Amino acid sequence: MSQRINYQQQAPELFKKFADFSNALEHGSIERPIHDLVNIRASQLNGCTFCLDMHVKEATLHGERTLRLYHVAAWRESTLFSPRERAALAWTEVLTHLPREGVPDEIYERVRAQLSEQEITELTYLVMAINAWNRINVAFRPQPGGFDKFLGLDKAGLT
Repeated sequence: MSQRINYQQQAPELFKKFADFSNALEHGSIERPIHDLVNIRASQLNGCTFCLDMHVKEATLHGERTLRLYHVAAWRESTLFSPRERAALAWTEVLTHLPREGVPDEIYERVRAQLSEQEITELTYLVMAINAWNRINVAFRPQPGGFDKFLGLDKAGLT
């Protein structure tokens, strides 16, 4: 596989602004476990190995149980996720793979029953951000784990 360009070096101001946007989401109303699950599920759906690797390590450092990490791909069948987490995962999936007819009322109502208006809005921004990161990382293929030491992800003990 050939080496692709380093998008961070090619557009440092845009990278910084987008990183700042993403970092602002860290201080919102969405609790850490849901934040981690959303990042993992969108990265799975988008086939972003770099992001999936990073977010599984982050979730591990945040105390997420290993079995739940294994179950994210099959969250509908798993009994390990709360109704609130299920709503967030459904919202993540529908916004990651938008249906032609838009977001179905059934999914919107399920999410609305579990999250406040502010939380739905912030969750939507979170899904937007991870999808954008997935797309740039799928395009330019940075090495999974390549920033582990810099980001402190080596402490997760996953190699």
